[in-house]
Amino acid sequence: MNCSIAKSLDQVGDAWTLLIVRECTMGKTRFDEFQHGLGIARNILTNRLNQLVADGILETFPAPDRVNTNGYRLTRKGEELYPVLVALMQWGDRWRTAHGKPLLTLADKRTGQAVQPVDIRSADGALLSYRDIRLLPGPGATDSTLAVIDSRNQRVLGEE
Repeated sequence: MNCSIAKSLDQVGDAWTLLIVRECTMGKTRFDEFQHGLGIARNILTNRLNQLVADGILETFPAPDRVNTNGYRLTRKGEELYPVLVALMQWGDRWRTAHGKPLLTLADKRTGQAVQPVDIRSADGALLSYRDIRLLPGPGATDSTLAVIDSRNQRVLGEE
């Protein structure tokens, strides 16, 4: 599929994959920590860790507390998934927890203030929904991309 969302899901669409990335953002680095925290089968965890390393989302490093053992940590590519995790968490807090009550609060370590929700804003700061967004072709657009853009803008924005 010629779609950035589909291509991204090809790498991180499996639930275990994003949960491993979440565990990394919680400071976990070792195989046994991932397995214990997630309750995931060893063979599945091994497969996901190897794939995350191959995809450049995680990297291995020598574990300082264990001989001949590697730890895992996020690469820059992996760290850039953090807003995706936060957006999923915030959506889950609103729609999947009892009475919309968050299980935890994310706070800026400098100020102690809760972070703002992940959202989409215009250049002047106005909150936008998908109904307020016009798709435009990017530098990698193909003829099929142009057709998708035209169809979407017609259907969602009522443009001819």
